[in-house]
Amino acid sequence: MAQLNFGGTLEEVVTRDEYPLNKAQQYMADKTIAVLGYGVQGPGQALNLRDNGFNVIVGQRKGSDSWDKALSDGWVEGENLFELAEATQKADIVMYLLSDAGQIAAWPTVKENLQPGNTLYFSHGFGVTFNEQTGIVPPANVDVVLVAPKGSGRSLRTLFQQGKGLNSSYAIFQDITGHAKETATALGIGVGSGYLFETDFKKEVYSDLTGERGILMGAIAGLFEAQYNVLRKNGHSPSEAFNETVEELTQSLMPLVADNGMDWMYANTSTTAQRGALDWRHKFREANTPLFEELYSSVASGEEARVVIEANQKPDYREKLNQELEALRNSELWQTGRQVRKLRPENG
Repeated sequence: MAQLNFGGTLEEVVTRDEYPLNKAQQYMADKTIAVLGYGVQGPGQALNLRDNGFNVIVGQRKGSDSWDKALSDGWVEGENLFELAEATQKADIVMYLLSDAGQIAAWPTVKENLQPGNTLYFSHGFGVTFNEQTGIVPPANVDVVLVAPKGSGRSLRTLFQQGKGLNSSYAIFQDITGHAKETATALGIGVGSGYLFETDFKKEVYSDLTGERGILMGAIAGLFEAQYNVLRKNGHSPSEAFNETVEELTQSLMPLVADNGMDWMYANTSTTAQRGALDWRHKFREANTPLFEELYSSVASGEEARVVIEANQKPDYREKLNQELEALRNSELWQTGRQVRKLRPENG
């Protein structure tokens, strides 16, 4: 393992130098990996593993849209594409990548078909951590591990095809064989991780739910709306409001932050931008910290899990979700965004 110093905190991580792909391939040479679920994370992880030379099969409910997607990606029914139960029976490693709601529904089938000594793999700590609500309690005779890429399955696949990788966390929940850590490491490298950092199931889901509701999706969308609305209220055009709120951030500034850090971006902007941004940064931090504290408490208490599970179990959930997304899509902010994207030079 490599030991890195993150601002005075030492952390051990696994890189491709310490655990190269050929080592993972050798370790997995005689193992069959079943990827259960071909929706969000499943395609990226399954295809990356397949392209990296691992023995992969896919488990998915026949007749579903995800089944058809698997067929279109080259998986063959009866050869490496099966129903969930059969795929589980054929596997040494069961990668449980259904949605959280799907995991709850399919758990009795999967649990019944796990074999002693199998590895049960997750990419999210939700089901196991909130087992009182999900019912997902792994049997005592299997290894239970986690590898959670820090991004969407689509990004994992795209970066893999570019020769890059997403960083991933990994965790060991149960080690009955004595090999759970190496299994998790090999799978993490196999799915295309840039590097692996250690966590546990509870910390993974707490950080993930906080991030999704916070800066990654919920907070950033709310901030976009707040600034856009204030600019429009004060007479700015839709184009000006959108470009100053979304387009400049996503197309210009965030790539610079990703490559060089926030301090570099500050150092390479005008003195007017520097001073204002450095001063207002503190105000935004102080104003939003109580919200993040409230959010984290809601996650840790299980309240967020309860809300998600109850919502997903309602028969009209998909219909209401589509209504919410349609309202978002049809808002002036994102209708403006649609037009602005068409005007990007690469789309001309």
